[in-house]
Amino acid sequence: MAGLGNQRYQARIGTTPEDRHAAQRLRARAFLGEAEGLDRDAFDDICTHVLIEDAASGALVCCFRMLMLTGGSEVAQSYSAQFYELSALAGFEGKMAEMGRFCIAPGLNDPDILRVAWAAMTRFVDANGIEMLFGCSSFQGTETDTYLDAFAMLRERHLAPRRWWPQVKAPSVFRFAQRLRRHKPDVKLAMRHMPPLLRTYLMMGGWVSDHAVIDRHLNTLHVFTGVEIGAIPATRKRLLRALAG
Repeated sequence: MAGLGNQRYQARIGTTPEDRHAAQRLRARAFLGEAEGLDRDAFDDICTHVLIEDAASGALVCCFRMLMLTGGSEVAQSYSAQFYELSALAGFEGKMAEMGRFCIAPGLNDPDILRVAWAAMTRFVDANGIEMLFGCSSFQGTETDTYLDAFAMLRERHLAPRRWWPQVKAPSVFRFAQRLRRHKPDVKLAMRHMPPLLRTYLMMGGWVSDHAVIDRHLNTLHVFTGVEIGAIPATRKRLLRALAG
């Protein structure tokens, strides 16, 4: 991944404990609102950590982690499986990768950061022969009212195929597909409140669970999200691979 990026931002794989701590510090700022401290868990030890840095200053501006699985038979070992019942995915035979803890430094809104992150993701997927990418896509906060149009659009257009359908496991969830059956989404409001990462997943043909988990620890609402690599539209694949160089 060396050399991947543009004039402003560069992506690389974290290789040292210091790299991991830098990612954990950024995550604490982004998810927990803590200027000091670390956001960490047991999955950090078994994941590949991707860092996006400012090319001029070296400051960390974005990070995420990737967990490789040989196939659906290992999906219960994923972070997402703590919150979603994923036995339907056990039949998926190709290699899978879970992307987690994606965050951008608070206050930064440069779309180039997300472009470089997706370029890094694309290179990782291609290099490892990944056939499904999945994870939890987060909405900020735990109140649903602001996001009703976004959730209604997910219900109307982007629910998971029945063969991969994630079931409810977490104790606190918002069953938006059930609750919003009569809610006609305002497309502009929906897209305004759709998280950028999830928006990109959807443009790649991604799909989501029919419910959102209410995660009070990280102060988020999140939906399980999957992308079957073989189903990504050809034009989108070309664009992603052009970004990845």
